Amino acid sequence: MLRWISALAATLVAATGAVLIARGQPSDEALLPAAPEAPAVVPGETPRDLPVIPEIEEPPAADPLTKEQKRFNRVDKDGDEIITLSEMVHPRRGRFANLDLDKDGKLSFEEWAITTIEKFEGADADGDARLTRAEFATTAPKPRKPKPACRC
Repeated sequence: MLRWISALAATLVAATGAVLIARGQPSDEALLPAAPEAPAVVPGETPRDLPVIPEIEEPPAADPLTKEQKRFNRVDKDGDEIITLSEMVHPRRGRFANLDLDKDGKLSFEEWAITTIEKFEGADADGDARLTRAEFATTAPKPRKPKPACRC
């Protein structure tokens, strides 16, 4: 008996599928009428001349240098295609000079850590050389302004 019910159910499913497939086939008649042609001139308006856009002779050429070649050229100050130690450390001299407070040409740990020390001393409200949670909270960096999503 179960076989007969299964066969009958399978036959009904197959027949339903065949009907649905047959109804899904496109017919020869169009479902929507064709769109009308757009008029050359909108009624009630006078045609106007569009400005002439000058043709661009040739687009600008792309930079043939790679990222690494550009980086090399930034360091090679004299352009001799060789980087010396002096050219390599030159960008760092200004930052070193700002940190070398006693101008002895040597950078002590205290000179290197001066901003951290100043931040600690500024947050230590009671002067006990220890920061409580409330004092430490004053050293939190200020939130940065969010960058705009576009450059408009």
